[in-house]
Amino acid sequence: MAHNHYDVAIIGGGVIGGSIAFQLAKRNVRTVVLEKERIASQASSAAAGMLGAQSEFASDSPLISLALKSRAMFGQVAEELKQLTGIDIGYVQKGMLKVAVTEGEQKSLQEHYEFWRKMGQPVQWLSASELASLEPNVNPTLKGVMYIAEDGQVSAPHLSLAFAKASMAYGAQWHEFTEVIDIKEQGGLYELRTNQGVIAADAVVVAGGAWSALFLEKTGLSLSIYPVKGECLLVKTEKPLIQATLFAKNGCYLVPKRGGRILIGATSTPHTFDQKVTVQGVTHLLEKAQELVPSIGGAELEKSWAGIRPQTKDGLPYIGKHPHYQNVWLASGHYRNGILLSPLTGVLIADLVEGKGSGELDITPFAVTRHHDAISTV
Repeated sequence: MAHNHYDVAIIGGGVIGGSIAFQLAKRNVRTVVLEKERIASQASSAAAGMLGAQSEFASDSPLISLALKSRAMFGQVAEELKQLTGIDIGYVQKGMLKVAVTEGEQKSLQEHYEFWRKMGQPVQWLSASELASLEPNVNPTLKGVMYIAEDGQVSAPHLSLAFAKASMAYGAQWHEFTEVIDIKEQGGLYELRTNQGVIAADAVVVAGGAWSALFLEKTGLSLSIYPVKGECLLVKTEKPLIQATLFAKNGCYLVPKRGGRILIGATSTPHTFDQKVTVQGVTHLLEKAQELVPSIGGAELEKSWAGIRPQTKDGLPYIGKHPHYQNVWLASGHYRNGILLSPLTGVLIADLVEGKGSGELDITPFAVTRHHDAISTV
């Protein structure tokens, strides 16, 4: 790799890095993306693709305004990416069913429903007969069902690849198998030493998912980003069993995909980068899936995999400026909402890099400096 100079270098080629690259390149910003493996090779391709702006939040959170705004962007994003790349991101709006299996979960789900009803967002509590009419294959003994019409889904791998290809169409450069080993600042210019050579950039964006914290330690910054392993399965049925996504209060979800396939997720094992799929994980997911849709037991098990999601100690991502470097920005720690928040995160970071600020959105809760352990030793 030659010693090249760019306006912005993005570390991490997942859905967040890709969205940021797309927004910057579209604005004629000379952009390079440095990915240590392949495009979207980690959590971005492992994700179920749920756009759970309402299903993920049952109480007030700083993320809600971002989640709702980002969810609303997907119709336009899907169309724009299709025109630029020919890639169909699999955007489907058939709603989501948040369900309770036990009496205890029913109380929690009722509170979840009331929260969104008071917020004025579309949400419906379904009776047993309404559920049977809408989804006849779902277990009729469920204790509660909330229908969220506007929580849709996409194909996470297709979205991630489409962002990357669209950014390339606007001139962004991508370097796969390029790991950033060190960063140095000299006179306002950043030199990134990689296993493939040196890249120079006026600004740097760190969007490396669960691996971001490891790199940021090189800048004297200690963040609470840690890995959470999630195992998933894909099964295939002769006829589609469900139309809407099912998301149980116990964390299990069933996401209908093309060709009669259903994605079943996900286990949750914190503080590990191990991506082996376990017998215990598969068994757990299949048991929970059959509680929701009993006939799924006859489905063909097509494949299994594990992804590493980036979580933080307060559950909020880091979106904003590095406290000690003038033009280094962070966009990491989105956990289960990376796909959902990717369009808006791309716009936010591009605006911040260009000095436009965050507009009407308050991103203070996502500041890098919100935790005491972010104090640098530099």
